[in-house]
Amino acid sequence: MTLRHGLFVNWPVDPERIRPHVPSELTVDTRDGTAWLSVLPLVLTNVGFRGTPSSTRVAFAELNVRTYVTYRGDPGLYFFSVDVGQQLLASVAGLLTRLPVFPAEMHVSGSGEGVRFSSRRLRASSWQRRFQDAMRSERKAEATRAANANVDVGVDGDTEPPWFAATYRPTGPVETPGSGTLEHWLTERRRFYAPNRDSVLVGEVAHDPWPLQPAEVTITENTMFDALGLAPTRAEPLVYYCDELEMTGSIPRRR
Repeated sequence: MTLRHGLFVNWPVDPERIRPHVPSELTVDTRDGTAWLSVLPLVLTNVGFRGTPSSTRVAFAELNVRTYVTYRGDPGLYFFSVDVGQQLLASVAGLLTRLPVFPAEMHVSGSGEGVRFSSRRLRASSWQRRFQDAMRSERKAEATRAANANVDVGVDGDTEPPWFAATYRPTGPVETPGSGTLEHWLTERRRFYAPNRDSVLVGEVAHDPWPLQPAEVTITENTMFDALGLAPTRAEPLVYYCDELEMTGSIPRRR
């Protein structure tokens, strides 16, 4: 598959704010004591199983919300949500990956101002509602444990559909993040973790180093954190743009 028009929008956050929202099997990863939340709008093209003909490949827009974790010492990603622009695909992807995948109405276009991206989540299928209810119950249990530790967290209830809208464009040359830099720490994660009952499934992605560009973004709507019961952060985000990158990914498996 090919990632196109991707944007990393990264906010620093106190790790205690997100700890109750991450499965207890995972450790919230920090850099210099700071955890990070990221929103990634992107488009995936030529998506399909290895060896399948091009006529069966699909393309769709995606918006994911993630944080950075370790599992048994290995760094990776934890996805709070993955919204995709095809309803049937959302149901199939959720079943295959055990990730919280949701259908959304998405629009992506290009103009002189850059890439315009919008995503509004649609009503979930019955399976997705059961998955969401299970995740909400886990968050409530984590919140109860956090309350005993005097950590103030929010637990989401019935809310308006999560909505994200932004216009963005690159503002500088392409560079590969150097090892040890914050850009490298935020982007070069080749594993992702998915909760599955009392265990954790591990998925992997493979690709060349990220060809990143500095970018500017105007965010006109963002309620993605509200939907998770997380207070929005007021810090200015760090923003990186990726125009195109070929990659492969695996279905998460138990390790």
